[in-house]
Amino acid sequence: MATSRKADEAEDSLDSSSSNHWIYEVFLSFRGEDTRNNFTGHLYLALKEAGINAFIDDNQLRRGENITDELVRAIQGSKISVIVFSRKYANSTWCLEELVKIMECRRTLGQLVFRVFYDVDPSDVRKQSGSFADAFDQKHGDKDEDKVNRWRTALTEAAHLSGWDLRTKADGHEGNFIRMIIQEISKFLNNTDLKVAENETGIDSRIQDIVSLLGIGTAHDVRIVGICGMGGIGKTTLAKALYNRFRQSFEASSFLPDVRETMQNNGMVSLQESLLSDISKTSMTEVGHVDRGINVIRNRLGCRRVFVVIDDVDQVEQLKALAIDRDSFVLGSRVLITTRDEHLLKQLQVDSIYQVRLIDEEESIKLFSLHAFKTYCSPNEEYLKLSRRVVDCCGGLPLALKVLGSFLVERGTKFWESEIKKLQTIPLLKVQEKLKISFDGLNDDTERDIFLDISCFHIGKKMDHVKQVLDSCDLFPHSGIEVLIQRCLITVNKKNELMMHDLLRDMGSNCPCKMP
Repeated sequence: MATSRKADEAEDSLDSSSSNHWIYEVFLSFRGEDTRNNFTGHLYLALKEAGINAFIDDNQLRRGENITDELVRAIQGSKISVIVFSRKYANSTWCLEELVKIMECRRTLGQLVFRVFYDVDPSDVRKQSGSFADAFDQKHGDKDEDKVNRWRTALTEAAHLSGWDLRTKADGHEGNFIRMIIQEISKFLNNTDLKVAENETGIDSRIQDIVSLLGIGTAHDVRIVGICGMGGIGKTTLAKALYNRFRQSFEASSFLPDVRETMQNNGMVSLQESLLSDISKTSMTEVGHVDRGINVIRNRLGCRRVFVVIDDVDQVEQLKALAIDRDSFVLGSRVLITTRDEHLLKQLQVDSIYQVRLIDEEESIKLFSLHAFKTYCSPNEEYLKLSRRVVDCCGGLPLALKVLGSFLVERGTKFWESEIKKLQTIPLLKVQEKLKISFDGLNDDTERDIFLDISCFHIGKKMDHVKQVLDSCDLFPHSGIEVLIQRCLITVNKKNELMMHDLLRDMGSNCPCKMP
C-alpha cells in the first residue's frame, strides 16, 4: 500500500519536476464501500504483481469533503489514473473531488485517464441518471451549486474517455477483465518517452505557455501551433517535452525529428513513411512516391485523433507533403511545428505562434552551472563571479551555455579567466565563434578531425558505420566520439545515428582547418 511518507518525500520534487517525472505509474480512484474488498482490491494486487507502481488510498474512514494534500500529490504525481465507477461512486463527495482533480491533471499535466464501469450503466455516469441521480438528489442537494456543477461536468467528461465496461468485456468474468486492463496499461507504460535533459532550466514556464495555446483537453477543434526561434534556443527541447506529456492523451501520435536534415539525406518519402508508421501503429510498406504518400497520410489522419510534432521545418512544401492541412485532421487533433521561419508558419495559417525567448540571467546561471558543475549552484563565490561573466557572453542562448559549461568542467579558475578573455574579444552576434571555443579546447587533433569529419560527412549516419570509417583513418573514434558527446558537440538519437546542432554543423563545415 502507498504511504503518506512516500508521498511527502515526493512533494518538493513534484512541485519543481520536469514534465515527464512521475511518482506513481497508476492512481486508483474508487468508492471503498463498493469495490475495496473485491474488484479494486484485486486490480491493485494484479498491478503490483505486474510490477506496476500503483497508489491506492488505504484509509477507510474518510471525513469531510476535501481530499487531503497527500491524495492531491498522489494524483498529480501519477502517470495514469484509473477511475472505477460503481453504483455508489457519486454518493461520496470525496470521490467526486478526486475525480475533479484527476480531470484537471489530464488537461494540465497530460495524465492518461481510463474509466472502468463496474456494475453500473455508463449512461448513468454520463447523464447522472439512475443511482447517480439519486446521489445528487439525496446526498448533494444542499451543496454549493458551483461545486455540484464541477462534479457533474467531471462525471460527464470522464464517462466519454476510453476504458472498459465489465458487462461487455471478457464475458463479465472479473479475472479476465482485470487481466485485460493490466495488459492495456502495461502497453501504455512500456511506450518509451523521447529523451529530454533532466532538470532542464526554464522549461516549465515555457511549456505552460504553449499548453495554453494547444488547448489540449479544453478545446475540441483542430489546433496547429508553431514554435519559432533562432537555432540553439531550445525549440526541439520544448517540443519533445510537450510530446512526452501529451502523446498518450491521443489515439495516435508521431514525432518527426530534424525534418530539414532528414529530407536532405533520405528524401520526403522516408518522412511520409515514418509518419504513417507512427499513426498506424504498425510497420508501413513503401508509399512509392510523394503524391501517393500525401493521399495515404490524409486518409489515415482522418481516422483518429492524433498529436503530431514536426521538428525543424524550413519549407512549406515539407508540410504539404506530410498532409499538414487543417482539413486532414479529426476534431481534437493537435499539430506542433518547430521552425526558424515565422513567415512559413504564417503561410500555413497556424492558430498560434510561440516565439521562444532567450533565458534570463538567473536561468542562464542555473543552466550553465548544471553543465559546468553538475549542480544548480557554483562551488564558491569566485566561480560564481566567473560564471556570470561567461553567461554574459552567451546572451541567454541555451546551446551556448550547455557547450561552454561542458567545456569548462573541472577546469581551474586561471583557465576560466583565459577563456573568458577569448569570449570577450568575439562579437556577441557571432555565436558560431563562441561555440568554436569548445572545439579549440578538444584534447588533440584527432578529436578535432573526428568532429570536422562528422560535421561534413556523417550527420544522420549510424554510429557503428561512422566508427568503422573513422577507425580506418586511424582517428581512434571509440574514445573520440565519446568525448564529443560529453562536450555536447554531437548527440546520438534513438536510432543510434550521429546528430549535431545546426550551429555546430555550420561551424564545422566552415572551419578552415584541414580535413583528414
